[in-house]
Amino acid sequence: MRTRKQLVREATRHVQRIQKTLEEANIKLDSVISDILGASGRRMIEAMIAGVSDPDQLAALAGRGIKASRQDLHDALHGRLREHHRFLLRLHLGQWDTVDAAIQDIDREVDARIEQLDEEIKDGEAPFRALILRLSSVPGVSALSATTILSEIGRDPRIKRPGAGTPLPTAGHLVAWAGLCPGQNESAGKQKSSRLRKGAPWLKTMLVQCAWAAKRKKDSYYMAQFYRLQSRRGPQKAICAVAASILTAIYHMLKTGAPHQDLGADYFDRRSPEAKARRLVTQLSRLGFQVTLQPVANAA
Repeated sequence: MRTRKQLVREATRHVQRIQKTLEEANIKLDSVISDILGASGRRMIEAMIAGVSDPDQLAALAGRGIKASRQDLHDALHGRLREHHRFLLRLHLGQWDTVDAAIQDIDREVDARIEQLDEEIKDGEAPFRALILRLSSVPGVSALSATTILSEIGRDPRIKRPGAGTPLPTAGHLVAWAGLCPGQNESAGKQKSSRLRKGAPWLKTMLVQCAWAAKRKKDSYYMAQFYRLQSRRGPQKAICAVAASILTAIYHMLKTGAPHQDLGADYFDRRSPEAKARRLVTQLSRLGFQVTLQPVANAA
Protein backbone atom coordinates (compact mmCIF):
# COMPACT_ATOMS: atom_id res chain seq x y z
CA MET A 1 0.00 0.00 0.00
CA ARG A 2 2.96 2.32 0.54
CA THR A 3 4.10 1.74 -3.03
CA ARG A 4 0.56 2.44 -4.22
CA LYS A 5 0.54 5.78 -2.40
CA GLN A 6 3.86 6.72 -4.00
CA LEU A 7 2.52 5.83 -7.43
CA VAL A 8 -0.64 7.88 -6.83
CA ARG A 9 1.56 10.85 -5.96
CA GLU A 10 3.57 10.28 -9.13
CA ALA A 11 0.38 10.10 -11.21
CA THR A 12 -0.75 13.38 -9.68
CA ARG A 13 2.55 14.99 -10.69
CA HIS A 14 2.05 13.83 -14.28
CA VAL A 15 -1.45 15.34 -14.29
CA GLN A 16 0.03 18.61 -13.06
CA ARG A 17 2.64 18.50 -15.83
CA ILE A 18 -0.11 17.98 -18.43
CA GLN A 19 -2.02 20.90 -16.93
CA LYS A 20 1.08 23.11 -17.01
CA THR A 21 1.74 22.21 -20.65
CA LEU A 22 -1.82 23.16 -21.57
CA GLU A 23 -1.49 26.46 -19.71
CA GLU A 24 1.71 27.25 -21.60
CA ALA A 25 -0.37 26.86 -24.77
CA ASN A 26 -2.99 29.22 -23.26
CA ILE A 27 -5.51 26.38 -22.93
CA LYS A 28 -7.42 26.54 -19.63
CA LEU A 29 -8.99 23.09 -19.71
CA ASP A 30 -8.99 22.73 -15.92
CA SER A 31 -11.24 25.80 -15.60
CA VAL A 32 -14.15 24.03 -17.29
CA ILE A 33 -13.43 20.35 -16.47
CA SER A 34 -12.66 19.21 -12.94
CA ASP A 35 -10.80 16.05 -14.06
CA ILE A 36 -8.75 16.74 -17.17
CA LEU A 37 -8.00 13.02 -17.55
CA GLY A 38 -11.62 11.98 -17.28
CA ALA A 39 -13.53 10.68 -20.29
CA SER A 40 -14.17 14.10 -21.85
CA GLY A 41 -10.83 15.64 -20.94
CA ARG A 42 -8.91 12.67 -22.27
CA ARG A 43 -10.74 12.77 -25.62
CA MET A 44 -9.84 16.44 -25.97
CA ILE A 45 -6.18 15.91 -25.06
CA GLU A 46 -5.85 12.96 -27.45
CA ALA A 47 -7.41 15.07 -30.19
CA MET A 48 -4.89 17.84 -29.47
CA ILE A 49 -2.06 15.31 -29.74
CA ALA A 50 -3.51 14.11 -33.06
CA GLY A 51 -3.31 17.67 -34.41
CA VAL A 52 -6.79 19.09 -33.80
CA SER A 53 -6.58 22.74 -32.78
CA ASP A 54 -10.03 24.09 -33.65
CA PRO A 55 -11.73 24.92 -30.30
CA ASP A 56 -15.20 24.12 -31.70
CA GLN A 57 -14.12 20.62 -32.71
CA LEU A 58 -12.49 20.08 -29.31
CA ALA A 59 -15.54 21.41 -27.45
CA ALA A 60 -17.76 18.97 -29.38
CA LEU A 61 -15.90 16.10 -27.66
CA ALA A 62 -17.29 17.06 -24.26
CA GLY A 63 -19.70 14.58 -22.73
CA ARG A 64 -23.17 15.28 -21.43
CA GLY A 65 -21.95 15.43 -17.86
CA ILE A 66 -19.88 18.56 -18.47
CA LYS A 67 -21.72 21.51 -16.92
CA ALA A 68 -19.77 24.19 -18.77
CA SER A 69 -21.50 25.79 -21.73
CA ARG A 70 -20.26 25.39 -25.28
CA GLN A 71 -19.07 29.02 -25.28
CA ASP A 72 -17.09 28.47 -22.06
CA LEU A 73 -15.49 25.37 -23.58
CA HIS A 74 -14.66 27.31 -26.74
CA ASP A 75 -12.98 30.09 -24.77
CA ALA A 76 -11.03 27.65 -22.59
CA LEU A 77 -9.81 25.59 -25.58
CA HIS A 78 -8.82 28.57 -27.71
CA GLY A 79 -5.03 28.59 -27.46
CA ARG A 80 -1.73 28.34 -29.32
CA LEU A 81 -0.85 24.66 -29.38
CA ARG A 82 2.54 23.96 -31.00
CA GLU A 83 4.37 20.76 -31.93
CA HIS A 84 6.51 20.76 -28.78
CA HIS A 85 3.32 21.05 -26.71
CA ARG A 86 1.89 18.00 -28.47
CA PHE A 87 5.13 16.11 -27.83
CA LEU A 88 5.03 16.92 -24.11
CA LEU A 89 1.34 16.00 -23.87
CA ARG A 90 2.03 12.66 -25.57
CA LEU A 91 4.97 12.03 -23.25
CA HIS A 92 3.20 12.86 -19.99
CA LEU A 93 0.00 11.07 -20.98
CA GLY A 94 1.96 7.91 -21.74
CA GLN A 95 3.74 8.13 -18.39
CA TRP A 96 0.41 8.61 -16.62
CA ASP A 97 -0.99 5.54 -18.36
CA THR A 98 2.01 3.50 -17.23
CA VAL A 99 1.66 4.59 -13.62
CA ASP A 100 -2.11 4.03 -13.67
CA ALA A 101 -1.59 0.49 -14.99
CA ALA A 102 0.88 -0.17 -12.16
CA ILE A 103 -1.67 1.09 -9.60
CA GLN A 104 -4.28 -1.29 -11.02
CA ASP A 105 -1.78 -4.17 -10.80
CA ILE A 106 -1.21 -3.34 -7.13
CA ASP A 107 -4.96 -3.29 -6.47
CA ARG A 108 -5.33 -6.74 -8.00
CA GLU A 109 -2.38 -8.04 -6.00
CA VAL A 110 -3.80 -6.61 -2.77
CA ASP A 111 -7.16 -8.28 -3.43
CA ALA A 112 -5.42 -11.60 -4.02
CA ARG A 113 -3.38 -11.26 -0.82
CA ILE A 114 -6.51 -10.44 1.19
CA GLU A 115 -8.20 -13.55 -0.16
CA GLN A 116 -5.15 -15.59 0.79
CA LEU A 117 -5.11 -14.13 4.31
CA ASP A 118 -8.79 -14.92 4.80
CA GLU A 119 -8.21 -18.51 3.66
CA GLU A 120 -5.36 -18.93 6.16
CA ILE A 121 -7.29 -17.33 9.02
CA LYS A 122 -6.70 -18.75 12.49
CA ASP A 123 -9.31 -19.50 15.12
CA GLY A 124 -10.48 -16.37 16.90
CA GLU A 125 -9.31 -14.00 14.17
CA ALA A 126 -11.70 -11.86 12.17
CA PRO A 127 -11.57 -12.07 8.37
CA PHE A 128 -9.70 -9.22 6.74
CA ARG A 129 -12.67 -8.39 4.51
CA ALA A 130 -14.95 -8.10 7.52
CA LEU A 131 -12.50 -5.75 9.25
CA ILE A 132 -12.29 -3.55 6.15
CA LEU A 133 -16.07 -3.38 6.01
CA ARG A 134 -16.25 -2.55 9.73
CA LEU A 135 -13.69 0.25 9.54
CA SER A 136 -15.41 1.66 6.45
CA SER A 137 -18.35 2.56 8.67
CA VAL A 138 -16.23 5.26 10.34
CA PRO A 139 -16.98 8.70 8.80
CA GLY A 140 -14.25 9.67 6.35
CA VAL A 141 -12.77 6.16 6.09
CA SER A 142 -13.19 4.49 2.70
CA ALA A 143 -12.46 0.86 1.83
CA LEU A 144 -9.05 1.86 0.47
CA SER A 145 -8.27 3.89 3.60
CA ALA A 146 -9.36 0.99 5.82
CA THR A 147 -7.09 -1.39 3.90
CA THR A 148 -4.15 1.00 4.29
CA ILE A 149 -4.77 1.46 8.02
CA LEU A 150 -5.04 -2.30 8.64
CA SER A 151 -1.84 -2.89 6.66
CA GLU A 152 -0.05 -0.51 9.03
CA ILE A 153 -1.45 -1.60 12.41
CA GLY A 154 -2.64 -5.16 11.75
CA ARG A 155 -5.76 -6.96 12.90
CA ASP A 156 -4.97 -6.32 16.56
CA PRO A 157 -2.41 -3.64 17.54
CA ARG A 158 -2.01 -5.33 20.96
CA ILE A 159 -0.30 -8.34 19.35
CA LYS A 160 3.38 -8.08 18.49
CA ARG A 161 3.98 -8.62 14.78
CA PRO A 162 7.31 -9.42 13.08
CA GLY A 163 9.08 -6.18 12.23
CA ALA A 164 6.37 -4.06 13.87
CA GLY A 165 8.16 -3.21 17.12
CA THR A 166 6.52 -3.50 20.51
CA PRO A 167 2.80 -4.24 20.94
CA LEU A 168 0.47 -1.33 21.69
CA PRO A 169 -1.62 -2.17 24.78
CA THR A 170 -3.86 0.93 24.79
CA ALA A 171 -5.36 3.41 22.36
CA GLY A 172 -3.05 6.08 23.76
CA HIS A 173 -0.01 3.98 22.85
CA LEU A 174 -1.31 3.60 19.30
CA VAL A 175 -1.99 7.34 18.91
CA ALA A 176 1.49 8.14 20.23
CA TRP A 177 3.09 5.55 17.93
CA ALA A 178 1.26 7.05 14.94
CA GLY A 179 2.63 10.49 15.84
CA LEU A 180 -0.73 12.14 16.47
CA CYS A 181 -0.03 13.38 19.99
CA PRO A 182 1.96 16.54 20.76
CA GLY A 183 5.61 16.25 21.64
CA GLN A 184 6.86 17.06 25.14
CA ASN A 185 8.36 20.56 25.27
CA GLU A 186 8.78 21.86 28.81
CA SER A 187 11.15 24.55 29.98
CA ALA A 188 11.43 26.10 33.46
CA GLY A 189 8.26 24.33 34.52
CA LYS A 190 6.26 25.79 31.64
CA GLN A 191 4.58 23.65 29.03
CA LYS A 192 5.23 25.08 25.59
CA SER A 193 3.54 24.40 22.31
CA SER A 194 5.29 21.73 20.27
CA ARG A 195 4.94 19.99 16.95
CA LEU A 196 3.63 16.50 16.47
CA ARG A 197 6.04 13.62 16.68
CA LYS A 198 7.27 12.00 13.50
CA GLY A 199 5.58 8.73 14.38
CA ALA A 200 4.41 6.48 11.53
CA PRO A 201 4.28 8.84 8.53
CA TRP A 202 2.34 6.51 6.23
CA LEU A 203 -0.38 5.92 8.81
CA LYS A 204 -0.48 9.54 9.97
CA THR A 205 -0.95 11.00 6.49
CA MET A 206 -3.76 8.57 5.73
CA LEU A 207 -5.55 9.37 9.01
CA VAL A 208 -5.27 13.12 8.39
CA GLN A 209 -6.74 12.60 4.93
CA CYS A 210 -9.62 10.65 6.49
CA ALA A 211 -10.07 13.40 9.10
CA TRP A 212 -10.56 16.06 6.40
CA ALA A 213 -13.33 13.92 4.93
CA ALA A 214 -14.86 13.14 8.35
CA LYS A 215 -15.17 16.79 9.35
CA ARG A 216 -17.54 17.30 6.41
CA LYS A 217 -19.92 14.64 7.78
CA LYS A 218 -22.97 16.52 9.04
CA ASP A 219 -24.23 15.95 12.59
CA SER A 220 -21.15 13.93 13.52
CA TYR A 221 -18.85 14.11 16.51
CA TYR A 222 -15.84 14.68 14.27
CA MET A 223 -17.41 17.76 12.67
CA ALA A 224 -18.26 19.19 16.09
CA GLN A 225 -14.77 18.43 17.41
CA PHE A 226 -13.09 20.09 14.44
CA TYR A 227 -15.04 23.36 14.60
CA ARG A 228 -14.76 23.45 18.39
CA LEU A 229 -10.95 23.28 18.25
CA GLN A 230 -10.51 25.31 15.07
CA SER A 231 -11.62 28.54 16.71
CA ARG A 232 -9.01 28.19 19.46
CA ARG A 233 -6.10 26.23 17.99
CA GLY A 234 -6.41 26.62 14.22
CA PRO A 235 -7.43 24.16 11.49
CA GLN A 236 -4.18 22.15 11.37
CA LYS A 237 -4.17 21.23 15.05
CA ALA A 238 -7.91 20.65 14.95
CA ILE A 239 -7.64 18.19 12.06
CA CYS A 240 -4.84 16.29 13.82
CA ALA A 241 -7.09 15.98 16.89
CA VAL A 242 -9.86 14.57 14.68
CA ALA A 243 -7.38 12.09 13.18
CA ALA A 244 -6.39 10.99 16.70
CA SER A 245 -10.07 10.48 17.57
CA ILE A 246 -10.60 8.36 14.46
CA LEU A 247 -7.58 6.20 15.32
CA THR A 248 -8.84 5.81 18.91
CA ALA A 249 -12.21 4.64 17.61
CA ILE A 250 -10.53 2.19 15.22
CA TYR A 251 -8.44 0.76 18.07
CA HIS A 252 -11.50 -0.03 20.17
CA MET A 253 -13.36 -1.41 17.15
CA LEU A 254 -10.51 -3.84 16.48
CA LYS A 255 -10.16 -4.67 20.15
CA THR A 256 -13.80 -5.37 20.97
CA GLY A 257 -15.27 -6.13 17.55
CA ALA A 258 -17.98 -3.52 18.16
CA PRO A 259 -19.34 -1.37 15.31
CA HIS A 260 -18.60 2.33 15.16
CA GLN A 261 -20.81 4.54 17.30
CA ASP A 262 -20.80 8.24 16.54
CA LEU A 263 -21.07 10.33 19.71
CA GLY A 264 -23.11 12.92 17.83
CA ALA A 265 -22.67 16.61 17.07
CA ASP A 266 -24.26 17.55 20.42
CA TYR A 267 -21.77 15.53 22.47
CA PHE A 268 -20.04 18.58 23.91
CA ASP A 269 -23.38 20.18 24.78
CA ARG A 270 -24.41 17.10 26.76
CA ARG A 271 -21.41 17.31 29.05
CA SER A 272 -21.44 18.66 32.62
CA PRO A 273 -23.30 22.01 32.72
CA GLU A 274 -20.96 23.20 35.47
CA ALA A 275 -17.92 22.69 33.28
CA LYS A 276 -19.62 24.46 30.39
CA ALA A 277 -20.58 27.38 32.66
CA ARG A 278 -17.00 27.73 33.90
CA ARG A 279 -15.73 27.79 30.33
CA LEU A 280 -18.20 30.52 29.34
CA VAL A 281 -17.37 32.59 32.44
CA THR A 282 -13.69 32.34 31.57
CA GLN A 283 -14.38 33.59 28.06
CA LEU A 284 -16.37 36.54 29.39
CA SER A 285 -13.60 37.35 31.88
CA ARG A 286 -11.09 37.53 29.04
CA LEU A 287 -13.37 40.05 27.34
CA GLY A 288 -13.25 42.27 30.45
CA PHE A 289 -16.57 41.35 32.11
CA GLN A 290 -17.18 40.28 35.69
CA VAL A 291 -19.87 37.64 35.91
CA THR A 292 -21.75 36.25 38.89
CA LEU A 293 -23.74 33.10 38.28
CA GLN A 294 -26.97 32.40 40.10
CA PRO A 295 -29.27 29.41 39.51
CA VAL A 296 -32.59 30.22 37.90
CA ALA A 297 -34.64 28.83 40.80
CA ASN A 298 -32.87 31.08 43.33
CA ALA A 299 -33.03 34.08 41.00
CA ALA A 300 -36.82 33.79 40.84
